Amino acid sequence: MESDCRIPMACLRPRILALHALFWGLVSLRVFGAALLSDEKAAVTKAVTAPCWQLEEFVVAKECSACEGLQSKTIPACSQTGFVEKINCTKSNRDEYKSCRSTKMEEHLFWKFEGVMLALTVVFAIIVVARQRSLDRQASDKVRRQIESI
Repeated sequence: MESDCRIPMACLRPRILALHALFWGLVSLRVFGAALLSDEKAAVTKAVTAPCWQLEEFVVAKECSACEGLQSKTIPACSQTGFVEKINCTKSNRDEYKSCRSTKMEEHLFWKFEGVMLALTVVFAIIVVARQRSLDRQASDKVRRQIESI
């Protein structure tokens, strides 16, 4: 008697499992590696000197905008995201720049993510259809062989 399981034994081979582990390992490394790198950068900047906007209240003097040629070389906050906002700390009355995330950049990243997800959906849908056809063909051949043996 045969099992009704739709997962073929071919998918459980060590080579296939290793490829799956490699793929998901790379995906998780990309996600968690980026988070770790940003944490390390934040720790290094805090160790040097903490900016006034981390220690006291501040007022945004200029909204988030893209760094220009000279700004990107002279302002360290530009190197993180490419966007800065000018802030004024209330107690010390100092003007500083703080890195920020632009809505345009966020929208671009969102649509990039959506495009990748759509592409993956199409790829895996094709794989599912091809696999289903293969399984249907195998079942049809098996039934045909059983009928021929009678």
